[in-house]
Amino acid sequence: MIGWYVHHHGFGHVSRFLAVQPHLRAPVIAFSSMPRPAALAGDVEWVPLPPDADTFEGPDGRPIDPRAADPTVRGHLHWAPHGHPGHRARLAAIAAAAVERGLETFVVDVSAEVVAFARLLGLRTIAVTQPGARVDPAHVLAYDLADRIVAPWPEGAVPAPGLSPHGDRVTWTGGISRFDGRDASGPADGRHALLLGRVLRPGVRDEVDRLLRTRGWTVTSVGHDDASRVDDPWPLLTRSTVVVSAAGQNSVADLAASGARAVVIAQDRPFDEQHATADALAAWGLARQAPEDVSAPDLVALIERAAADAPDWTRWRVAGAARRMADAIEGTPS
Repeated sequence: MIGWYVHHHGFGHVSRFLAVQPHLRAPVIAFSSMPRPAALAGDVEWVPLPPDADTFEGPDGRPIDPRAADPTVRGHLHWAPHGHPGHRARLAAIAAAAVERGLETFVVDVSAEVVAFARLLGLRTIAVTQPGARVDPAHVLAYDLADRIVAPWPEGAVPAPGLSPHGDRVTWTGGISRFDGRDASGPADGRHALLLGRVLRPGVRDEVDRLLRTRGWTVTSVGHDDASRVDDPWPLLTRSTVVVSAAGQNSVADLAASGARAVVIAQDRPFDEQHATADALAAWGLARQAPEDVSAPDLVALIERAAADAPDWTRWRVAGAARRMADAIEGTPS
């Protein structure tokens, strides 16, 4: 029996879970504060976890902001606030399942504290990591304790100094996309731009749209707010001439799966994750890079140059990456 902790920020962690879970032979119990994904197979158990970052009531009845409750333990952890009932209940749910359901392996995507807790429970612990300079004490602890570390990008692509001492326990899967294996054939001609996600300020997005249309492009914008979200962006990815996207791991893997010509805009994330990834894509000639404060005319110029690019996305190793992560989880050599 495999347990899997799915972090609740963004959609990348749950997308990775949905891509890998069908390749696992053992049954899985997922733990998360996110709602159960509609696409998840009915026979996979989903355990909802209470929030652990909301204001809570102290012993004297006064509200306590968890940020004022020593959540980092003087810099040694990322999040373990004193006295938070939600934090305690999350760990208790994992411990109860470990005992009652006979968990043997636990995948953590991502949390340094849950890695440490799972290993203390005696579970074979798989830590999923992300790019960036993750050399702080909490990451060092998690990497030291994990039985295996999964890095969902190709080895050598993105600097990961925190992983250097642990090479024998790191599996570099390549980018993991839920679209791996789908038909990536798209139109051979045309000028179709896809603005994907919340990478542009509304005013800049509108100006980019206007400028591109005056140059004969069609423009589609999705994912910039709840109303524009689409469940399956694959048809848009494959029929677009150029895609403008963030540089998160799942976004990049989806670009690779579709073979897209792309302009990536790194968003500010902890440990400079997206900046490190965007730099790597530019260095490998896989995508053009724009700063987060790019002007509309400059972005339009980048999009028009990107239309002539021919990126070799096979270098990102998306094909078979979900299977390679499943093999690492279940202890099968890749």
